[in-house]
Amino acid sequence: MKKNTKKENKPSLKIIPLGGLEQIGMNITAFESEDSIIVVDCGLAFPEDDMFGIDLVIPDTTYLEQNIDKVKGFVITHGHEDHIGALPYVLQKINVPVFATRLTMGIIENKLREHGMLETTQRKVVKFGSSVSLGCFRVEFIKTNHSIVDAAALAIYTPVGIVIHTGDFKVDYTPVFGDAIDLQRFAELGRKGVLALLCDSTNVTRPGFTPSERTVGKVIDQLFQEHKDTRIIIATFASNVDRVQQIINSAYKYGRKVVVEGRSMVNIIATASELGCLNVPDNTLISVDQLKNYPGEQTVIITTGSQGESMAALSRMAENVHRKISIGDGDTVIFSSSPIPGNEKAVASVVNKLVLKGADVIFQDVHVSGHPCQEDVKLIYTLVQPKYCIPIHGEYRHLKAQAKLARTLGYKDEDIFILQSGNVLEITPDSAEVVDDVPVGNILVDGIGVGDVGNIVLRDRQHLAEDGIVIVAFALESGTARVVSEPEITSRGFVYIKEAEEMMKGAGVVVQDALYNCAERGWTDRNHIKSVVKDKLSDFFWKKTQRRPMVLPMILEI
Repeated sequence: MKKNTKKENKPSLKIIPLGGLEQIGMNITAFESEDSIIVVDCGLAFPEDDMFGIDLVIPDTTYLEQNIDKVKGFVITHGHEDHIGALPYVLQKINVPVFATRLTMGIIENKLREHGMLETTQRKVVKFGSSVSLGCFRVEFIKTNHSIVDAAALAIYTPVGIVIHTGDFKVDYTPVFGDAIDLQRFAELGRKGVLALLCDSTNVTRPGFTPSERTVGKVIDQLFQEHKDTRIIIATFASNVDRVQQIINSAYKYGRKVVVEGRSMVNIIATASELGCLNVPDNTLISVDQLKNYPGEQTVIITTGSQGESMAALSRMAENVHRKISIGDGDTVIFSSSPIPGNEKAVASVVNKLVLKGADVIFQDVHVSGHPCQEDVKLIYTLVQPKYCIPIHGEYRHLKAQAKLARTLGYKDEDIFILQSGNVLEITPDSAEVVDDVPVGNILVDGIGVGDVGNIVLRDRQHLAEDGIVIVAFALESGTARVVSEPEITSRGFVYIKEAEEMMKGAGVVVQDALYNCAERGWTDRNHIKSVVKDKLSDFFWKKTQRRPMVLPMILEI
């Protein structure tokens, strides 16, 4: 009996990914021990192609809401949407303090301001090397490099041991802004003893090392030199402040004025400049309205839209719907990014439209990743020497690839945990195992509606998109259900009625037969009559067209 009690009193740590596994995006992980929960990151994902009308996808935080008394705060690794984008939505239900580094907090504050939540959210800016205490946890922020300034790894001190969460990172010995990744601190923690390492997997299928961001600066500078006689338009991620800095450096070197276009780009550049993370020489930036005052070869436009986003500035230029910028002969368009998986078609479409307009489009060799390749991951593992390996940030194939890499470093299968979102990994001083699952999933954001669009609505939208809709309206006598008018049939997205009059006449006959059949059987239940009409009409259209439009019967009672 005493033995069992002793076992129950052993300290334990639960690691609970609530998103970010099996996909790129929506990163959020809870760490729970004793009476405390801390949450690392709170990101969103962008909708899949079959999520018609959906704007954003955020994680299901039911588990945190059920244990809200334990939740001590959100600790954020960096300022990308897939790590901070869900905060304004989640904080409405779980209003706890947010901890982040300087630029990361600046971007978060912009979001909170847009949602009217700046005054109601506690925030604390944390410096690299500093720690915050949250319940039974202490969290230390460690300097790393990424494709956004002020990215951090986290050393989480728990009652069971030290856990390191790398966040998104790369090993860059010559970063554009700030210091290189603090490899010394990783090594010091490794010597102390690290219980578990949660390591970025996004790029782990690529061999070698990730090149420094400065290598892109050399390519950009060369392109400026080669295209002295054209206007240059560069599309990149708004958050890649280092990339923007290098573009501005080259623009200044070659005597060009810079226009920043795209709302997210303008916001982040303004925030980075205010915080001293971006150096813009005096008289370099001009407004889009001032473009007409300078010949094209003396200007550069830095814009959003490198992923082919339909509403981004570059896409609007390609579609001829941008109010102030037109693209044509004499323009050089540079894509300074690689397409995110799934965006290839959208990017190719924009490229084709730009080429048709006469622009010279440059796509290759103007981007480096912000994530670690295989040798970078090996370096972190070698420095940290964790007891347990937990691959994170990536699709299942990426997690498996990191597990395979860990095995080459001597780790055994029982030391490696490939988790799924919702798994509860419990670690004690002498064991680690998945012991439970918690609710997880996608909460869909459509306009100002959060979670009011579910699978049924999405299925209906997909049905409408694929097969269209047929509305059949008819009048019945109140009480008897006797038919008192001929049915009227309207369709949208199914067939063009004027070219399918014979089929629609046949459909009308089918509806009348179904209604008279219901009347003869004495059926008066309106829902049952609708169901019969729907089934008969669906069968008729399938036989005629091999398509199943959504059939919507409407009854007018007289």
